[in-house]
Amino acid sequence: MKRLQSLILLLAAVGISGCDPQSRGFSLPPGDTQRGEQVFLNMQCLGCHTMEGYERPENTEDLSIALGGKVKSIKTYGELVTSVIHPSHKLAKGYDMSKIQNEEGQSVMPVYNDVMTVSELVDLVTFLESRYELEVYEPTDYSTRH
Repeated sequence: MKRLQSLILLLAAVGISGCDPQSRGFSLPPGDTQRGEQVFLNMQCLGCHTMEGYERPENTEDLSIALGGKVKSIKTYGELVTSVIHPSHKLAKGYDMSKIQNEEGQSVMPVYNDVMTVSELVDLVTFLESRYELEVYEPTDYSTRH
């Protein structure tokens, strides 16, 4: 019950921070990447996700949603938090919808709000955030073309 109350307060604070026109907003305490990696492994995220440097266990779901790696736009801390605590908010693009959502249109990813502590959430998101690398856009140099 205490975990649920903490997560509700966290959601309320994140929601309120979006109303701040000066973007000072809300920030969670710093997370720990190593503890976040342990949460990632303990929560068996590799059952449905892939991540460079990690092998998926045998007999995993026929689903493979990539996390981390080179991306054209970085996932914000808030987007990563939302993806964990409310996976149906925004479904991953580029995947077969019949594999990532159920009949009600909700994400097949379990909601971990009653299982994960706020500290585990903060550590997990810190770990996930560290696994993304921005792919720098290199514009074409037209000055050398004839």
